[in-house]
This record gives sequence, structure tokens and C-alpha cells, in this order.
Amino acid sequence: MALFPVFGKNPTGERLERILQSPNYRDGVFQNPEPTTIGLEGAPFFKVLWDVMRKPANTRPTRQIPSVQTDLKALPDDQVSLIWFGHSSYLLKIYKTTILVDPVFSRHAAPFAGFAKAFPGTGVYDTGKLPDRIDILLLTHDHFDHLDHRTVVKLKDRVGHIVTSLGVGSHLESWGFDMGKVTELDWWGEWRGDGSGAGDLGAVSLMATPARHFSGRSLKRNQTLWSGFVLKAGGHRFFLGGDSGYGEHFKEIGRRCGPFDLVILECGQYGKYWPKIHMFPPQVVQAARDLGGKKLLPVHWGKFSLALHPWNESVKRVVEEAGKVGQHITVPMIGQPVVLGHFYPNSDWWDIE
Repeated sequence: MALFPVFGKNPTGERLERILQSPNYRDGVFQNPEPTTIGLEGAPFFKVLWDVMRKPANTRPTRQIPSVQTDLKALPDDQVSLIWFGHSSYLLKIYKTTILVDPVFSRHAAPFAGFAKAFPGTGVYDTGKLPDRIDILLLTHDHFDHLDHRTVVKLKDRVGHIVTSLGVGSHLESWGFDMGKVTELDWWGEWRGDGSGAGDLGAVSLMATPARHFSGRSLKRNQTLWSGFVLKAGGHRFFLGGDSGYGEHFKEIGRRCGPFDLVILECGQYGKYWPKIHMFPPQVVQAARDLGGKKLLPVHWGKFSLALHPWNESVKRVVEEAGKVGQHITVPMIGQPVVLGHFYPNSDWWDIE
């Protein structure tokens, strides 16, 4: 066993052979759909590090984040419900099928405690409160704020199937997962449920789509792929965005797979030092429109401070931008159900200072 299993393992063997055949893998790494720098070209490393170490106080809330207690084991079977847990973690109950996306129930979004601590009040849900069975676990990419070792290991025996980006299965294999239950997708690859399990998986499909980001749980980057996902289930279409900077790929996804009943897009952790790998608020709204999103749910905020902007600035700006162009938006509290076609929470609950 590795000394620090939390870091997982980079691809080797047959998995690496498959990666080498990917059109998105060149020069020893996965590539973005358009030229993309991870950071700002010309920014002095120590200047960036100094600014990150001296984050303004307003990058964290001064009060507890409000939440709603919902019985996740008793969500109705006759509707489509979504429960957000903060940052990019959420549960979709599509009639009888449960889909869990990027669950992070640790108190931090880092390999070790003490770094990237969760905001006060955000730890009201854990794996014990989830439904007893998770039909599908979706993991968009391998960053610590999306793939949490402690959380997924607890769910190992409760998950029917895992869908993730190409290469990410290497981490899961190192953690003892049954690889017969894991599907790794390259961009535009699709998985369809086989009809087994508690939900009607035969009516579910997931397609990996291009994203503008990066990957890695150690010093070696871009050995695994990062993706958004198109979800089709119960006669509905969803776009599950993962992490991505803005780019032409959103228009392509919209043309090929849209429109969508709901698009779930990152809206926080942007900054001048990494302008290509996370979206600024106006870009989030534009991406929703490019995709043909009837409703926008902004995520990747409200639990961890990974950037230098005020903790609630991103959602305020996204709501404002959406209002300017008539983009419908929903911003639930942690634990507050969004019910497709019936209830889209939209109070200014984040205005708690």
C-alpha cells in the first residue's frame, strides 16, 4: 500500500496503452481543446504564492452558511430532484435513479487536513445521510475538491456503477474499487445503463465532453482527463459541467447535444492568475446560453475558498449577469431541493454578512 493513498496512482499498463491512443493525449499529457495556460503567463511564481498565502478575510464568510435538512433517503420517486451539498457536490434523484456527482464530504479540499478548510455550516451532510444505494457515481476529474479519497472509499460498496474521465480509474483501482463497475470515458465517449440496479439504468446515458482545465493529484499534471458530462435520463437532458474555463467547446456541446433542461456550471474560484481554466461570472452566463440551458445552477462556490475573490462575489455577479440577459437561474441553499419543472429556489440567502 502507498504511504499516502490519498494521492492515488497515475495510469500504467493497459490503461496507459488506451490513453496513448486518445486523440486528446499528445507529448506525454492530455491536451485542452484549445491552447490553454494553467496560470497567467509572466506572473512571478512567488508573487502568486504570496497573494494566495495572504488571502483577504472576506474570502471566507464570518457566519455559518445556512442550510436545509432534507431526508435524502425519502426523496420522491415521481419527480426529478437535485440536492446541492456546497462546492461541486450534488445528488440527482431522477425518478427512481440516484446519481451522485463529485462528492466531497471531508472538512477540507486538500490531501491533508488544515488546508482549504470548509466554511462553517457546510458540513451538515455526510455519506451516512445519502440514500442506501447510489446507482451512479460520476467523477468529473481527479482534483481534490472533486475526487475526495475519504468520501468515495466510504461509498465503495454502495455504488452500482462509476462513470469518470479517462485515466481517473487508476486512482480508484489503487483504492481497491471493483474495476468491473467503473467506466472511463474519453471526450465524446458515451456510457449507457444496462437496466440493472435499483433505478431504471437502461434509460440513463452519460457522455463525456471537452472542458478547458487540467488534472493531477501530485506534481505530475494532466495524466488523467477532465470532462463535462451530458446526462440523459427520464426524458430530460442535463449538462454537468465539472470545471472548465470558457471556450468554443460550449457552443459545440450545445449544437451537438442541447438544449438542456438544466445546466450546472462552475461559477467560483476564478482569478487573474488563472484566467483560462475557470470561468468569470459573465462567462458562466454566456456558457449557459451557448449550451441552450433553460435553467442555470451555479456551483463550485459556497464551501471552500480556493481563490482570492470574496466568498459570495461569484454568485452575486452571476445572478446579476443572468438578469441582464434573461437567463433563468436557480441558487438553492445547501440541502434545499431543486425540483425540475416545479421549484427553483432563488432567494438571496448568501447575503449573510
